Amino acid sequence: MDLSRLITPDQFILIAIFLLVGFPVHEFCHAFVAYKLGDATAKMFGRLTLNPIVHFDPIGGLFLIVSVLAGTGFVFGWAKPTPVNPGNLRDRRNGEVLVSLAGPASNLVMASVMAIVFRGLIASGVNLPDLVWQVLYSFVVYNVALAIFNFIPIPPLDGATLLFRFLPLRYSWELRPILTQYGFIVLIFFIFFGGRLIGGLIGNVANFLVGF
Repeated sequence: MDLSRLITPDQFILIAIFLLVGFPVHEFCHAFVAYKLGDATAKMFGRLTLNPIVHFDPIGGLFLIVSVLAGTGFVFGWAKPTPVNPGNLRDRRNGEVLVSLAGPASNLVMASVMAIVFRGLIASGVNLPDLVWQVLYSFVVYNVALAIFNFIPIPPLDGATLLFRFLPLRYSWELRPILTQYGFIVLIFFIFFGGRLIGGLIGNVANFLVGF
């Protein structure tokens, strides 16, 4: 079977970046920060690792692959959520925020580092194949996408923890169970109606980092 008929180089690069780097590093950073702040739950479950197999979620991975192959420009998928017990954190309320921030922050750091490499290669005038430039630029774009998407303040995304932390305690306790129960539905509607806005933001941030 000719795989080139099923998947293009662009699609393969996108899937590989998410499954082999973006998702694993994101989840590892959640686990690492939680461990440093007193919660060893993720470590006990073997999640304190960069091994992409450990963080792979079959359903989330399948959604990613199908959405990429559909070619609609809408990419959707997820890794296996990192288990965290906030009750074990030394500072439960603020610690939970730091654990949540660790994932998207790691994606921003990776995007920034690759953007520096990208700029350096351009400045040096090195002649590289178009595919290499594509991989480098895609790495920046997709990690920026992971960071921005996860900052959306809707469960089960990391941004929800920030929302609950900075809301008045009364509203936080009232909204948390409702948004946790219906968050996925709200998120789908948010993506459907605000996807273009998010896509534009991702593109602007990525282009800023690489100097376009």
